[in-house]
Amino acid sequence: MIPGNRMLMVVLLCQVLLGGSSHASLIPETGKKKVAEIQGHAGGRRSGQSHELLRDFEATLLQMFGLRRRPQPSKSAVIPDYMWDLYRLQSGEEEEEQTHSVGLEYPERRASRANTVRSFHHEEHLENIPGTSENSAFRFLFNLSSIPENEVVSSAELRLFREQVNQGPDWEQGLHRINIYEVMKPPAEVVPGHLITRLLDTRLVHHNVTRWETFDVSPAVLRWTREKQPNYGLAIEVTHLHQTRTHQGQHVRISRSLPQGSGDWAQLRPLLVTFGHDGRGHALTRRQRAKRSPKHHPQRPRKKTKNCRRHSLYVDFSDVGWNDWIVAPPGYQAFYCHGDCPFPLADHLNSTNHAIVQTLVNSVNSSIPKACCVPTELSAISMLYLDEYDKVVLKNYQEMVVEGCGCR
Repeated sequence: MIPGNRMLMVVLLCQVLLGGSSHASLIPETGKKKVAEIQGHAGGRRSGQSHELLRDFEATLLQMFGLRRRPQPSKSAVIPDYMWDLYRLQSGEEEEEQTHSVGLEYPERRASRANTVRSFHHEEHLENIPGTSENSAFRFLFNLSSIPENEVVSSAELRLFREQVNQGPDWEQGLHRINIYEVMKPPAEVVPGHLITRLLDTRLVHHNVTRWETFDVSPAVLRWTREKQPNYGLAIEVTHLHQTRTHQGQHVRISRSLPQGSGDWAQLRPLLVTFGHDGRGHALTRRQRAKRSPKHHPQRPRKKTKNCRRHSLYVDFSDVGWNDWIVAPPGYQAFYCHGDCPFPLADHLNSTNHAIVQTLVNSVNSSIPKACCVPTELSAISMLYLDEYDKVVLKNYQEMVVEGCGCR
């Protein structure tokens, strides 16, 4: 038998996400009585009907999230710190200097054209395939097949972690160049030990600092996703300007075989991040840490509390069994609109002219319904989750939180 509270949360979540004004007045001011009511009715229902109802609601919600099926994350799934930091910056939970990643800067330009950020780790069985026998170059294959067809990738970046190396007073001995290439031909079709590549990005770095380096690999990823060209991966080459082999490439974490240093390979391995838009809703917008002031009017005296206003409705994803694949937030304050739209409509009820006329007509003709208490302003939330392929996704979902109510 499906627990009553789980069914209630699915119903309420469905109503909030669907934004149906006709359902707004059906949601009670408090959920406890409704839970008891549903639990009482559920005892007389057949369990098959309850399961079917729950499946229908879940299918509708998953479709709204752009998922074909419910994700079933594996125990080995890793949430990159970078995605956590992006979520916190995006949702306004943390200031930039408080994030986990060293030297993280919010990608304002990339995020301004995207409502979805996806992260990909490379297939590790390819990490030891060298690009050449003369320097520390490695080929990495990132499987991007999980990006939906309707999502247009606008840019992509490759993130590499490098660690500080102490090599004495000679500063020039610590200069390295990191080159990022797109592999144009499969290794099987070229001379062993060589790759046919084209340069995507390059950077001259010094190994006296520990930080992440970000490289623009948009041309390659756009070829693979938009133009449907074959994906033969990326090649990463690390060269020392003075050809000293003491610390040759060892500060750049591109192989599990390198010294472990600080941190864990699962978090420090190369990370490919794509920025895309599925055509629904607005792009990502970095929120300020300061709490937004509520846009509903202060509560009136008790005799006015039955009028249309915003009420609290916290949606806990664990109550609908989704906390295993939704990483953050654990839930959110969705709110709902409920209350009367009495005649005459007061200014604080945020009514339209049509609602005023409809209420006026209802006062003399009861066959015409009153205006309804509905959401008049909605805002988005950011969600960090694992998709069906264990890929970590940060996405902006529109119209998830009621900011204001009115009679319409």
